[in-house]
Amino acid sequence: MTKSMSRRSFDADNLILRVQKELPGKIDAIPPVVDQIMGLVREMGCAGEGEFEIEVSLYEALANAVEHGCQHDPEKSIEVVVACDVQRGMIIIVRDPGTGFDPESVPSPVVGENIYNDSGRGIFLINELMDEVRFENGGTEIWMIKGPRDDTDNK
Repeated sequence: MTKSMSRRSFDADNLILRVQKELPGKIDAIPPVVDQIMGLVREMGCAGEGEFEIEVSLYEALANAVEHGCQHDPEKSIEVVVACDVQRGMIIIVRDPGTGFDPESVPSPVVGENIYNDSGRGIFLINELMDEVRFENGGTEIWMIKGPRDDTDNK
């Protein structure tokens, strides 16, 4: 269920934005972090026309980390790193302290009786909205890339 990802390198010298945040493993910690990160992304012009996709994917990845990685335990923490490189796009990494999972074992929420399940939609959405997605460290990290912003004028 993951898109294949070539290992794009994000050169620290070419970054126009790098944000690293830690948040407690509780749902109400997510909106302020997402708002702060997206404010910076907007300010720096990193998202281009992909702002909606980035915001939804970031929120979904953090919600999954709270639910599955931290099990709603505010004593546990989640790390999020967001970087923007004008030529390569944006990379978002979310790390949680959980035991991980096999993303291939998550059934598609758009097939058969899975349509009525309460889980699996976050990963599905992330895969649909981002250009590249991969899971690292046994599923305790999700790496999401949205390609470079389009500065061309289509008029």
